[in-house]
Amino acid sequence: MLDLLPDLFDTYADKLTLIAPMFVSYGKKECFWGEVVTVKCYRDNSKVKEVLAQNGHGKVLVVDGQGVTDCALLGDMIAANAAKNQWQGVIIYGCVRDVATLKTIDLGVKAIGANPIKTEKKGIGEVNIAVEIYGVIISPQSFIYADANGVAVSNESLDITVLDL
Repeated sequence: MLDLLPDLFDTYADKLTLIAPMFVSYGKKECFWGEVVTVKCYRDNSKVKEVLAQNGHGKVLVVDGQGVTDCALLGDMIAANAAKNQWQGVIIYGCVRDVATLKTIDLGVKAIGANPIKTEKKGIGEVNIAVEIYGVIISPQSFIYADANGVAVSNESLDITVLDL
């Protein structure tokens, strides 16, 4: 499946909210979707690492890094662990690093940029709270749908089997 969002919006426009087009794709999976788990953090990816070490079957981690671009909240080792733990993808309102390696990991990864500098590890952050990215509220247990066309959120799981893909 290459283009999911155009067909989703054609079928479920009233159930989807598009997040402003700011995300760049860094993972091997271009098209991914799943139930939302959230992390809110600031220059500290400790909670990102902690959450992605858990079983993520059918889930997408949305990280509100508050748009900070002076360090990376995800790198190749954490991403490889996320793929091993069956996460569908990670969306970061912040930066990633190890971008050439991320393209080889079977995981959807979207972020607003890349930065080679790692974060500090202080164990600070919040897990499974509602976050806001560019005016869009993303709550735990909502659903993310992402492809090369962008990132959308829905408050309910959408039946993609009805789409003509």
